[in-house]
Amino acid sequence: QVQLVESGGGLVQPGGSLRLSCAASRSIGTINWYRQAPGKQREYVAHISSDSMTGYADSVKGRFTISRDNAKNTVYLQMDSLTSEDTAVYYCNARVFFRDYWGQGTQVTVSS
Repeated sequence: QVQLVESGGGLVQPGGSLRLSCAASRSIGTINWYRQAPGKQREYVAHISSDSMTGYADSVKGRFTISRDNAKNTVYLQMDSLTSEDTAVYYCNARVFFRDYWGQGTQVTVSS
C-alpha cells in the first residue's frame, strides 16, 4: 500500500510561482504529476524517475521543474511563469507492482 499526499497549491497571480510537494509513504521509483482543469480530462504534466531522469509535457516545458528528495520520499514541482491555463487540480501518481496510486490532489488557481 502506498499513500501519496500533495500540498502547496493555492491562489497565485499570472506570472507568479508555486511549489507543489508530493510526499510518499515509502520509497518509490518513478513519480508523475498530472492535472485536471474544470471540464477537461486529466493530463500528464511531468515525471521523475528514481535516478532523477525527468520529462515534461510540452505545455509546461521551460516553466516547470520537477525534482525529488529521496531521503524524504518527496517529489517537488516548481511552477514558474504561471498562466490561467495552469489552473487545475494537480495530482501525483505512482505505479507500484502494476497498481496505480493517486494522491487527493491540490488546487492551483492562477488569477488576478
